[in-house]
Amino acid sequence: MTPTFRLASTNEKPLITAFMDANWGSKHPLIHLEDYFDFYYKNGDKLQFAFAEADGEIVAIAGYIRANEAEKPDIWVSIWCAKKGCNGVGLELMAALPKLANARSMSCNNIRPKTMAFYNFLCYYAARMPHFYRLSDKESYAVAQIKNKIILPASGSSALTKIDDKAQLKSAYKPDEALRPYKDLWYVTRRYFEYPRQKYDVWASQNGELLVTRTVDVNGTAVLRIVDYIGNPAAFAQLGTAIDRIMKAENAEYADCYCFGVNSEIFAEAGFCERKEDSENIIPNYLTPPLYENTEYYFFTDAPENFTMFKADGDQDRQNVGY
Repeated sequence: MTPTFRLASTNEKPLITAFMDANWGSKHPLIHLEDYFDFYYKNGDKLQFAFAEADGEIVAIAGYIRANEAEKPDIWVSIWCAKKGCNGVGLELMAALPKLANARSMSCNNIRPKTMAFYNFLCYYAARMPHFYRLSDKESYAVAQIKNKIILPASGSSALTKIDDKAQLKSAYKPDEALRPYKDLWYVTRRYFEYPRQKYDVWASQNGELLVTRTVDVNGTAVLRIVDYIGNPAAFAQLGTAIDRIMKAENAEYADCYCFGVNSEIFAEAGFCERKEDSENIIPNYLTPPLYENTEYYFFTDAPENFTMFKADGDQDRQNVGY
């Protein structure tokens, strides 16, 4: 069979749903929960899905998410699914997706670790996403399980100002098209002010960098999740003191950040330790309810230069809801 590849048409959501129900193994919440589907995969009257077809039937699909409204957007692959026996065609669809979507770059957050070597073989850059954390100085911790307590000094002179709406964002944010992915005003507004199921706090530095946090109340305390940072990676080092103030205001026992593209030395300057794979400390990722284990994230990108990946990129940092 010789496959053909195309973008989904406006009225083809039923085909997407039927294919996923037949081939995913369960009902996928991003397909069946209407608010999630519309948020991630609808752009006006267009559906952000691509099909691979052979012999008159769909044999693989890929859903993608835009990071900006540019003519050549940066995109994240979200859902990827192939009919049994058609994984090869599915990979061909993945390779065809940047051209179909007219994308400048393509990446994917939260791939399976056993697929990393395969993605590297296909000339993508695949890696584990580093995990950083900062403890508050407490005698005991209700969420983190700490055997080796290290609290680095928080430094940095940059202040962070809370951004409450699009008007404030427009005046404070200075997006940089050289960064990959390029997150424009449209994306930041949608992702962090209009997200259907979670509340985020957006902070701006005086130089136009953005920090995005989400406070989770758990076990009578709180955890500060840093889910995005947009700006010069080196400038993150100047935010340590400001982040420490946010932690105190939120009564957070720790702050954490999954991030690729801002190195460990910069995080250390800001007062953050790196939680490595063999760490004896447990910094839980799943908090509602708490799951007392460390979680690893892996990703790939086709454009690693000037590239960052954070927890909220792609379809991640969402409520773990079933259907």
